[in-house]
Amino acid sequence: MFTQKCSCFFKSLLALLFFGTCVTAHAEKDKNVHFEVNGVGFDMIFVDGGTFTMGATLEQSFPLDNERPAHEVKLSDYYIGETEVTQELWNAVTGQPFSCFSGDPRLPVESITWEEAFAFVKMLRQMTAVEFCLPTEAQWEYAARGGKASQGFQYAGSDVAEEVAWYGANQRPEMNVCPDSIALGVYVNHAIAHTFPVAQKKPNELGIYDMSGNVAEWTADYYVPYTEGRKKNPKGPLFGKERVFRGGCWYFGEWACRVAQRQGALPSGRYSNLGFRLAMPKYYKM
Repeated sequence: MFTQKCSCFFKSLLALLFFGTCVTAHAEKDKNVHFEVNGVGFDMIFVDGGTFTMGATLEQSFPLDNERPAHEVKLSDYYIGETEVTQELWNAVTGQPFSCFSGDPRLPVESITWEEAFAFVKMLRQMTAVEFCLPTEAQWEYAARGGKASQGFQYAGSDVAEEVAWYGANQRPEMNVCPDSIALGVYVNHAIAHTFPVAQKKPNELGIYDMSGNVAEWTADYYVPYTEGRKKNPKGPLFGKERVFRGGCWYFGEWACRVAQRQGALPSGRYSNLGFRLAMPKYYKM
């Protein structure tokens, strides 16, 4: 069973049948959208498009070279997941439980390659007839910064990492290190550190959880250096070697939880600190 609760400015009730699956939708006061897939609910947050400066802005402490140059980006409206994809949603869609950590269905799914995340998105599209996707790197950062509601925080929703993020220093103080452009963090023993159920920390300005910390998140883009100049709805190059992941995680220190921090990994890479979040266009297919 798939149930969709759609928010818009028109009050209506709509029921359709897709491939033997019942779909319902009705209006609410805001523009967010609630979905249920095989009994598992999740919310997509509306992001009002706008223009922002992407990369190493002034409030970002210890920025890495790959965050430069800061550049202007203009984005159209879109939706992004309120939380990272959870293990219960992964299981509801694929029927195949898969993660390093377990014990709570609301834990974020991890140890998922970019290729598997993309396959999940395709499967969810087929089940729902909605054009889900991975967020572009620019969409991810704009949402993490709070979109038009941004207060210019260093992390997603606060200047205090502890308020919004699960990261290495939450569990081991020695993880709170500031790296240079080469160092990428300190090892944390799996027996001590782990993921946490989503939406336990403070949300950001848009009501989105865990964009800093818990697990890092795959994006749609290939990982390449930034370039100068204004950009509109950038999607990155058509070809590349690594895919971008964002957000910091339980494994690294708070420096990695900054909204501008970016890294890349092979699409076949599988890591217990790496998951993903959904996105969809403003005008999604029903």
